[in-house]
Amino acid sequence: MKRYGWLVVVAVVGGCAVVLAQEAPAGAKMQGRAIVLHAARLLDVSAGKIVAPGEVLVEGERIVAAGTSVEHPAGAEVIDLGDTTLMPGLIDAHVHLFLHPGAEDLQTVEESVPQRTIIATLAAKADLMAGFTAERDMGTEGAGSADTAVMRAIDEGLIPGPRLRISGNAVDILGGHEDANRFNPAQHVLSNADYANTADEIEAVIREQHKQGSTFVKMYETGPDSMVKGEFHTPYQYTEAQLQAGVDEAARLGMNVGVHAQGEPGTLYAAQAGVASIDHATQLSDETMRLMKEKQIPAVPTFTIFEYFAEHAASPEEAAREHKMLEYKIHEFKRQVTAGVPMAVGSDVGPFPHGTQAKELELMVQYGMTPAAVLQADYLNGARILRWQGQIGELKAGYFADVVAVPGNPLEDITAVERVGFVMKGGVVYRQGLGNRD
Repeated sequence: MKRYGWLVVVAVVGGCAVVLAQEAPAGAKMQGRAIVLHAARLLDVSAGKIVAPGEVLVEGERIVAAGTSVEHPAGAEVIDLGDTTLMPGLIDAHVHLFLHPGAEDLQTVEESVPQRTIIATLAAKADLMAGFTAERDMGTEGAGSADTAVMRAIDEGLIPGPRLRISGNAVDILGGHEDANRFNPAQHVLSNADYANTADEIEAVIREQHKQGSTFVKMYETGPDSMVKGEFHTPYQYTEAQLQAGVDEAARLGMNVGVHAQGEPGTLYAAQAGVASIDHATQLSDETMRLMKEKQIPAVPTFTIFEYFAEHAASPEEAAREHKMLEYKIHEFKRQVTAGVPMAVGSDVGPFPHGTQAKELELMVQYGMTPAAVLQADYLNGARILRWQGQIGELKAGYFADVVAVPGNPLEDITAVERVGFVMKGGVVYRQGLGNRD
């Protein structure tokens, strides 16, 4: 039986108060009541195995117990999810809530920040309903600190969405990766990132972004990328010392740094500086891989966006280029897996539809990892990158009650994560397409 209430949200848009009536998520009125989730199986993330049957006891926003059987307190609601596997909520370490399919540059100059913020709230809901209960938004792409409003609205229960780590705009050099380089300079089109050309400027930008609500730092370290006679090339943007200045300033503020870094020598500089993650990581030298393994810096491959661009290219020539880039990336990824480079799961969703990014786990398995290893990369390394280790990523007592259920056994068929039928975040049920409630 579904239980609904109504929330009244008052927003201020263009100086006018707008009242939005929104149906509260199922379970929102019941956070104080114990809930027992029961299913045929449960994923033990650390052990990389399935236990059967599976049960999770939830009280408030936290897990009280999890295993093959748990206490059923008097008056507890029991949700029987049948022939499914209980898993922690999925983590996407690389998303763009403020982007949607279509020309990225045109979105950032043609769509207003209020319009893009509305789009971001819809994207957050789509991701949550797909089972992603925690995400790292890797730059608003020109919408500044608008992600602060989205994060706070989610945290306050005004709108549905994942737990978020946010960066505001990314940090970039003049003429860098996201600097509107293809537009007429006379039009003075704004960059999609915040300029910082020196170590002092990097520190100043990080302080300003933190003041506006950012909870981590995203820096562009390489770009643009090209394939020349089968070889990958991408110029670096910041020196190791400049990246180190960013890492140190972020740490002072209780944050960390994730970098967009496709290849050498930028990926090496990022590893030397001790960033939290190297995203895309298409090309890593032996020394870079050694440092990443030694320092436990995960690579975030983002295969889904590469595949999407290859399949949706505007011309045959562009499609051929994108396919060559993807083929090179797959080859290099297999080297990285063999070398023991830590991995995390991030899809770069936004340029492709939100709510479909679980395909990333499937591709990482397809290109060389086991399902167990990919799930551990998603949950354990993802939680660490987002600085929620010990809080999310496992079904354990004291962790947030972020739980999803998928049909079948994801260790036998990883595509099960693309068919999430039940979503709970913080003890609140947001989606239930499986099982029965008592």
